[in-house]
Formats: sequence, C-alpha cells, structure tokens
Amino acid sequence: MNDWQQRFDTRIMRSIGMPLAKLERGEGVWVWDDSGKPYLDFLAGIAVNALGHAHPVFVEAVSRQAATLAHVSNYFTTEPTLELAERITRLSGAGDEGRVWFGNSGAEANEAAFKLARLNNSGGARTRVLALVDAFHGRTMGSLALTGKAHMRDPFLPLPGGVEHIPATLDALEAEIDDAVAALIVEPMQGEAGVVELPAGFLEAARELTHRHGALLIVDEIQTGAGRTGAWFGFQHAGIAPDAITFAKGVGGGFPIGGLVTYGHASSLYTKGQHGSTFGGNPLATAVANAVLGEIESAGLVENAAARGEQLRERILDLDSPLIAGVRGRGLLIGIGLTGHVAGPLVAAAMDAGLIVNAANDATIRVAPPLTIGDAEIDEFVERFSIALDSVAATS
Repeated sequence: MNDWQQRFDTRIMRSIGMPLAKLERGEGVWVWDDSGKPYLDFLAGIAVNALGHAHPVFVEAVSRQAATLAHVSNYFTTEPTLELAERITRLSGAGDEGRVWFGNSGAEANEAAFKLARLNNSGGARTRVLALVDAFHGRTMGSLALTGKAHMRDPFLPLPGGVEHIPATLDALEAEIDDAVAALIVEPMQGEAGVVELPAGFLEAARELTHRHGALLIVDEIQTGAGRTGAWFGFQHAGIAPDAITFAKGVGGGFPIGGLVTYGHASSLYTKGQHGSTFGGNPLATAVANAVLGEIESAGLVENAAARGEQLRERILDLDSPLIAGVRGRGLLIGIGLTGHVAGPLVAAAMDAGLIVNAANDATIRVAPPLTIGDAEIDEFVERFSIALDSVAATS
C-alpha cells in the first residue's frame, strides 16, 4: 500500500472498498489524481456531476450563497428554497397541487417516500408496499427494505416490514396490485442492476392499476432525474403522472441534496411534525441546485443528453469488440452488456487508459458522463475504452 491507501485503510470504515485513486482536482469532464494523471470522467460521481467538475455556474452559486446565508434550519425559509420548490414542481409536472420535501440524499428521499406510503392507509387496510426484484433504493433501514437485493438486506434483518418484491413484469403487476397495496415504488431504469429498462408499457400499466386500487405510484428518479435520460425525469418518457417521485444526485450537480415531490391527493398525506430534516432545503444546497437546474435548462442539456446518448450508444456498438454483448439505457445513462464476467478487469484497464467508468455488476459497464459532453469527449471515450477492451480481450 502507498501512503494514502494506508491512511484510508487505517481510518475509513470498512463498509466501502479501497478507492481506485486519490483525486486532486477536476475541470469539465476531466479529473486528475495525486500523481497528476488525467482521467476522462464518464461516471460523473455516479450520475451526479451533471455539469461536470468546477463548472463556473456551480462555483459561482456556492461562493455567492455561502457568503450570504448557508443554513437556517427548518424553523425558517429562504428565497432559494422557495424557488427550488417551484422549479422542481414545474419541471416534474406536479402542477398547482405539487409539494416538495427537501432532504440531503437519495436514501433520505426514499425514506420520506416509504413513510408517505404508510400514510396512504386510511382504515388500516393497506398493509403492503411493493417494490421490484433487483431494485436499489438506498442503504438506510427503510430504503434498504425497499431494495430488492437479498445480499444487501440479509445482514440487517429484521427490516421495516410490509415490503414485498415482485418481478418487473406486466403479469406480476396484474397479479399483485390489489386493495391492500399502499404503494408501488419503481425506478424507470434499474441503474444498480445494470441499467435495466422496465418492460414496454410497464409504467403505464402500473399507473392504471395503482389508480384503480387506490395505491400510490412512487417513482425513484434519483439516478434518472435532472435530464439524465433525455427527459427531465425518466417517468416522462411514458407520458404518465405518478403520485410521487424522489430525486437527488444530478439535481445538485455535486452538492448534497435530495427530496420528495408529491402530486395531487398525495400532497395532503403528510401533516405537521410527521417528517423533517435539520439540513434539508438549506439555502446553500437549494441555491446550488437552482443554478445547476437553471443551467441544464438554459443550455439545452436535456436535449443534449438525448442526442449524445444516441450517438454514444452507436459509437460503442461500432467498436465491434468480442467483449460487447449489447448496449442498454436512455440518454446518458448507459449500460454496456459484456459477453463474460469481465467488468472488474475492464474498469481497471480503463483506469490504466485514463478513463473512469463503473462496473454496475460483473457483466455490465455503466456509463453516465456529464450532460455537457460533445463530439470531442465522445471521441476521447471511444479511444480510451477501445484500449481497455483490447487489453482485457487479449487476456480473456
């Protein structure tokens, strides 16, 4: 081990593995490690750094708001908080009845959504909350209960009860949604499962069935929101209106923020004192999120994500590598299916080639670059990813 690895191993909780590098600075789509080596960042902090690194809009918003008012607690409100609530409800189509709760992360947002589901239980008959097999909604106790991965849940049993995990099929929806269901929570694409899209018509059927039975349809937009899929939120590709969505990651562009948006009657379920956060919605976080979302909107980055995602998927398939089995995803959330269980070695080879990507599982590479990328960045990605593919193919 080198010095920083020894320090990490000595003092950081062993709930995470050894980092791939110690990064020192970033600019745009590039980061540099402590030796000065540059890397093309096509992971963007796991779909977080929507504007890339050190974007002037981000830097100016942090500096200006930090010099004015950073934190006030939830006993007060501020203009950035109100502005962001109005912006999020507009972009998500929540309308005049839409309301927002702000927290600090995606896991917190999904905890709020879980509690919302429990409130949809007038008369006490709705005891079931449905989530999907292989879903990922977070690692806190409530969000972990929603997560459909047994290997993550089992060490922490018993978890909050009433959650059932069903396959992501139309037949399962028809069979499982009944009058005892309080809510169904889904991701438009299962990012941690390998960027797996829902079956055609799934969200539309889920909306019809949950509406028919009085259940909430809650859409987890933590990884798919803020323009990542070529729409402001992933559910919008299906043309439906959910009862609630959760958001985080790209909304803050690197500054911690998360939250819950409710639609229609779901906006009346929470009452005073039933949920809160000391830091949630503070003026610093909300000012930065306003700046990030404002830049995404004014610079046409949602449209850029759609166009560049299509371009990137085509370029990946054109590589004609024996390791590539296919490409999944929408916009700039892309899963590259592999012909073998070589994602780990491929991530390492990419790092050697100066490229940051991620192994969503052992047979999938996840790509989620900043929404700002253009031709030059895609050319760089193809060159560096090709080197990594050739390196792994030569030893497989």
